[in-house]
Amino acid sequence: MRVSISLRALLVAVLMLPLSACFFRSHRVAPRLGAANLKEATKDQLLSIINTEAGKIQTLNATVDISAEIGGANKGKVTDYQDIRGYMLVREPEMLRLIGLFPVVRNTAFDMVSDGTEFKLSIPVQKKFITGRNEIPMPTTASLENLRPQVIFDALLLRVIDPKTEVAVLESSTEQVLDPKTHKTVEVPDYMITVIRKGQDGWYLNRKIVFSRVDLLPHRQIVYDKMGNVATDAHYEKFENFNGANFPATIQIIRPQEEYSIILTIVKMTINSQLRDDQFALEQPPGAQLIDLDKQQPTGLRAADGHASTPPKQQKKKP
Repeated sequence: MRVSISLRALLVAVLMLPLSACFFRSHRVAPRLGAANLKEATKDQLLSIINTEAGKIQTLNATVDISAEIGGANKGKVTDYQDIRGYMLVREPEMLRLIGLFPVVRNTAFDMVSDGTEFKLSIPVQKKFITGRNEIPMPTTASLENLRPQVIFDALLLRVIDPKTEVAVLESSTEQVLDPKTHKTVEVPDYMITVIRKGQDGWYLNRKIVFSRVDLLPHRQIVYDKMGNVATDAHYEKFENFNGANFPATIQIIRPQEEYSIILTIVKMTINSQLRDDQFALEQPPGAQLIDLDKQQPTGLRAADGHASTPPKQQKKKP
């Protein structure tokens, strides 16, 4: 049995994350935002926005607040965890490091790094050092056990659309949002860029990027797996100008198959500062137990707390 312990063990151990998510269901027809307040753009203009903004950011060095919510229709009970302070480093093409600190005492709760192919996760309080590939196995209902750093990385930055391997299609659509002034649900026209990517087995749906027609900024990105299922649903809010680049101050990452969501709130951030290779190096601490998720592990290891339970006794065969 493969070990089912990842950031779930980490986040549960450090009491991570309150998250207040609001879902609105209504059978009434929502009023539409006036056309006079909307902006227009062509597909080429929207692609230019994506590629231009993506090209502006090579590195990120940010202080963030992290919160999370676990649970849903399959898992049942929804659990929120307290906010923790984190420090995040990002370097193109796929380097990421995220350090989380305990509330109040500010000791290291977890330290996680990824090179785009493999990741390492250190949990000092549990004396665990977890390694594995970024590819997520078949999702289970155990929520955060399937989280990988690459999920965070892919939601943070919009990728450049490569005309050699990708085809983009424009769709005029609408979505229902909460009006911050009236606190009522309104129907807002938007633009949706659908990206089809060419893979080894042919063309497949890769992602959809939703632009608000109020400001022509990408407020949502939906990433699909190879089977056409929604893998990540990322929402971007409160765009700010960081050294000439527009970047959302609040990012919500929803993983519907694993039934968890994470909110990253930018406290402060600098872009394109020089980041060294050693800032993405993470070594196994002395005395920490090494857990390789890509190797077979004892079946008694529990994901919730990282402690091994006693294996079931084997029954003696009758003569």
